[in-house]
Amino acid sequence: MKRIWCMILVSVCMLQYAYGSGGNRTGTGGAGQLIIPVGARDLAMAGSSVSTTTGIEALYWNPAGITKSTNSTNVMFSHMSYIADIGVEYGAIATNFEGIGTFALSVKSLSIGDMLVTTTNDPDGTGQTFSPQFFTVGASFARRLSDRISVGLTTSLVGERIADVSSNGVSFTVGVSYDNLASVNGLSLGVVVKNVGPQMTYTGPGLYAQGASPGQNSGENFLSREAAPFDLPSSIEFGVGYRYAIASNSDLQFSGTFQNNNFSGDEYKGGLEYGYNNNFFVRAGYMGSPSSQSPDYIYGFTGGVGIAYAFEGTELSFDYAYRAVKYFDGNHIVSIKVGF
Repeated sequence: MKRIWCMILVSVCMLQYAYGSGGNRTGTGGAGQLIIPVGARDLAMAGSSVSTTTGIEALYWNPAGITKSTNSTNVMFSHMSYIADIGVEYGAIATNFEGIGTFALSVKSLSIGDMLVTTTNDPDGTGQTFSPQFFTVGASFARRLSDRISVGLTTSLVGERIADVSSNGVSFTVGVSYDNLASVNGLSLGVVVKNVGPQMTYTGPGLYAQGASPGQNSGENFLSREAAPFDLPSSIEFGVGYRYAIASNSDLQFSGTFQNNNFSGDEYKGGLEYGYNNNFFVRAGYMGSPSSQSPDYIYGFTGGVGIAYAFEGTELSFDYAYRAVKYFDGNHIVSIKVGF
């Protein structure tokens, strides 16, 4: 186990070195739907819960965390009102098979709505419309290697379609979580490498244009323009957390995460959760990017609440989160989780 842990840490450190100066490439990556967060509980703590995320909500933040559930099967639905009137819909299901591990499936899609078709001759619109489609479909597997260490892997199919062009790709996310680190009860560590995969390229009839081939006298034909490939928005996150019992029926959970992004500045996230009797939760967090220019980074404070209730072998929880956003209305996200 020590060798495995050391190999993971060395690999992550090498990747972090390779991803240095990601802020110099801001805006040059693609497949942005991969980095849109889901799950109100962890977003309310600014996404700082790489080491403390648990259950089905961990699929986005750290897939190793899906092993930490008291239920054999969990289902989750969430909706986010994202920036520029974009809606983000998400659904997932996870099932634990004793002695094997936990398997999960997830789907995330963006609701953008209809947009006007514009051309150089009709910059105000031709009267026609199109609806962009962006989605991800993920399959995950996680397993406990011991009572303290869990590992998880997510493979995602990424799809985009804008009018008559489309692009498809695949990404991989791998995470590790370590509970009761250094035999300190409540202290946890998490590491996750997100969205690693081959480049994507747009293809389709929308890239055809009418023109004459160089050096030929055959007149105008339909020529195919080659779209430039783009990279996925990869990142590496390191997180620590600590749970402190205030009393027998209430506790505080602190969490912090450093995120190194391949195509934007580094981010620092901190969060706090107060839980009463495992039924009522209040959460707050803050995320910032000191290496980014002030106008470029639009996020800041987050907050939210949660309610959980168990009856006849079924656990039901409802979570709400709010994230402040510069220049736009704030993000609202609600999540419903059912475990049985």
